[in-house]
Amino acid sequence: MNTRKLALGDRNRIGARVTLMRKKRDMKQVELLAKLQTAGIDISIPALSLLEGQKRPVSDFELCALADIFQVSADWLLGRKT
Repeated sequence: MNTRKLALGDRNRIGARVTLMRKKRDMKQVELLAKLQTAGIDISIPALSLLEGQKRPVSDFELCALADIFQVSADWLLGRKT
């Protein structure tokens, strides 16, 4: 398993939980990108890496799509619920 080379940023709250859910489901970033594209969210692999590394903000559209894909609440992704 690859380890993160750079420290986490502070541009979003959901990056770590997105990574957690993606790895829990044995999903590669390209697989998550395909699911996001199906949901109408078009981002690149580098943008997803920055999102997971908490180095880029997340739009409300992306937040909703990620919650739907992982079947969790947006509040959970935001760390508001455990």
